[in-house]
Formats: sequence, C-alpha cells, structure tokens
Amino acid sequence: MGWFDRFMQPDDDSTPVAETPAAPTPDQIEAALDQMDARVVQAGLSTAVVARVQRITQRLRETLPRMSNAGLTSVDQYSLIATATSYLPQTIGSYVRLPRDWADTRPVDAGRSSLLVLIDQLDLLASTVDQIYDAVLAKDAEALVVHGRFLAEKFAPGPSAASAPKSNPTNTNAATLDLG
Repeated sequence: MGWFDRFMQPDDDSTPVAETPAAPTPDQIEAALDQMDARVVQAGLSTAVVARVQRITQRLRETLPRMSNAGLTSVDQYSLIATATSYLPQTIGSYVRLPRDWADTRPVDAGRSSLLVLIDQLDLLASTVDQIYDAVLAKDAEALVVHGRFLAEKFAPGPSAASAPKSNPTNTNAATLDLG
C-alpha cells in the first residue's frame, strides 16, 4: 500500500477532529463594537471614516438584540455577527496599517485612493446592516398590524347586543356575564 492509499484510509485513532469555534456571546460582540469605536478614534482617522464606523456599530447595537425574535435567516444572523467581529475590524485594520499620507493620496484601485476604497467598503457594510435592520423592524411592524386587526375584530363596534344571537340556555358550558 502506497503513501496516498494509506492517507486515504480512515484511521479512527489518529484522525484529528476539527473543533468549530463557539459563536461569540452578546457580551463579546458588544466588546468588539466598543473596541472598534475606540480604535478609529485613537487611530486619528478622518471624520468621514469615524462617522461611518460609528453609524455601523450603532446600527449593529440596535439590531443584534432583536435577532432572535425577528425570524432572520441564519445567513442574516451570521452577517450581523461577522460584521461586528470580523468584516468591520478587518476592513479598518487593512486601512490603518497603511501610512496616512500614502493611503489618502495614492490611487490604488481604478484611480481611487485607499481612503476612498475604505469609504466605499464602509458604505457597503452600512447598507447591508441597514437592510437587515429594516427587515427586523418590518417583522415587528407586521406583528403590530396583525395585532391591531385582531383588536379591531374583537372590540370594534358591531351589531348591538339586542341583535346579537342569544346563547343556548341548555348549554352548561356557556359563560354568562351579569352586567346588571
């Protein structure tokens, strides 16, 4: 048996098991957002960048607690968590590693400087987070509308009590309400 054949044979004793890392907790996500807000300010980034990052982190703070009740797809949930813990930090980290004067003036992509590339990436992240946030709130708004319809059917003025059907006096399960 050759090396390749041995490699392809399952060996229960020596096969490493890849462990899937646990999903970040809400506290870890909040800490990541706090770190991001502090990092962009400490790095002395432009107000355009700081404002965009803070807009994203604020929208994430508003959206993440609503995730479990919103009926989001697992893809949307993953996108929110990954934006907070991976996408946003990597985007900022790539830019911060560059010298400011070079990053802000030298064209690197279709005539755009690294600063403009960063701003486009932050705008894309913000747009994605906003879309998910809108979907979350739409679910809440839909629930409000459905409940309003229920209340309207239940309590809206309708036919008078005199014209309402009488209950069956022989039915012992019928509830009687004495308002007199």
